[in-house]
Amino acid sequence: MLDEIRERYGHGRVIDLRTKHIEADLNRFTGHARNNHLKAWRGFGKWLAETYKIADPTTDARKAPVAQSDGHPPWSEDEIKAFRAHWSIDTPERLAFEVIFWTGARISDAVRLGHGNVDRDGWIVFRQLKTGGEVAIPYDRALPDFAEGMEGDLACLHAALDARKDKHMTWMTTVHGKSRSVKAAGQWFAAKARAAGVYGRSAHGLRKSRARALAEAEGTSAQIGAWTGHESLSEIERYIRNFNKRKVLSSTKMEQKVPTQPTKVPNLQKK
Repeated sequence: MLDEIRERYGHGRVIDLRTKHIEADLNRFTGHARNNHLKAWRGFGKWLAETYKIADPTTDARKAPVAQSDGHPPWSEDEIKAFRAHWSIDTPERLAFEVIFWTGARISDAVRLGHGNVDRDGWIVFRQLKTGGEVAIPYDRALPDFAEGMEGDLACLHAALDARKDKHMTWMTTVHGKSRSVKAAGQWFAAKARAAGVYGRSAHGLRKSRARALAEAEGTSAQIGAWTGHESLSEIERYIRNFNKRKVLSSTKMEQKVPTQPTKVPNLQKK
């Protein structure tokens, strides 16, 4: 967005920049798109004010009204299948997907995870950056009873890790073997989802998908919170809103334990 601002208006003088000019640029957009561009302008305006000692021209720029939403939408089962079908098990994209989907971790925590986070009892253990709370997720151990039927997802994570050609301290790395930055990882992952034909879905949406899968497996709020790291009951309820209640209300254990994802690990053919 900043590159676009430079290309469009780089010939102008900083001292002449006014709110009306920024508003004129923002009027090309509506809703969230306008507000996202306003964020870019405000960051730029703050830098201008500090660098050139002028009044921030973005202060009075108006946000667009947007309808309330539940934030990042969870991925559907079809979208999960589409991503897995597009990115083979030995790709960095697939490994990132399996790490995020299995752990349900925020992207800020997922980029820091590696074998160093697996303790001797087979738990993935980490302390959340956002809350400071500790999370422990089954990795190399038996799953809790309510999570039976999720073995396929865990098998996909192990398969993606086994397929890595190079070993690094963190599981999510760039093509150069460096750990992914928090700021870039989210946008990178969303772009890879679009490449797989999955639009409007994010890494955070996978976090919601894991919480929803745990709810459909009859996990209690305490169990879901222990897995995802949520400490607030209201936040857990927001994450699992509109989950598939039919699975919870199924009349037999066999119906309740239907896996939420296919258990077959795709072949290693790289696309």
